[in-house]
Amino acid sequence: MSTAIGNTALAYARVWHLVDARGQVLGRLGTQIAQTLMGKHKPIYDPSSDCGDYVVVINAKHVGVTGRKREQKLYRHHTGFPGGLKEATMEQLQQKNPEKVIEKAVSGMLPKNRLRQVRMGRLLVFPDGEHPYADNIMKRYDTKIPLVTQPID
Repeated sequence: MSTAIGNTALAYARVWHLVDARGQVLGRLGTQIAQTLMGKHKPIYDPSSDCGDYVVVINAKHVGVTGRKREQKLYRHHTGFPGGLKEATMEQLQQKNPEKVIEKAVSGMLPKNRLRQVRMGRLLVFPDGEHPYADNIMKRYDTKIPLVTQPID
């Protein structure tokens, strides 16, 4: 009897997870999402293979942070032109595009390699509680950290 799961389709089957970000701390939520996208929760995890799951995050505009990060944390990007450094506080970015806050946090927690963009493609963030993937969701995370999964009936 072999105990090796190997490269079977069952081992690499992707599960859809639903995460409610309302009242969650951004950093703690981001680490759990990054681990799920990488597949670290599976026994077949290998850093060089892409075995992670899909994650759907709802209520992104209600995510919380500790301290004064909402006013002090800066998000920077450069346009590529001279003098093109753009800055925005977390508060401004959350009002303009609340999905970007969670996407940038999770992206920074993933390994910087060729699989990063592939894994980020499986992260689906929505500012409100409505999303079009209700039929796909198999696991729902509880609102407490550590994230506990509950089967959906």
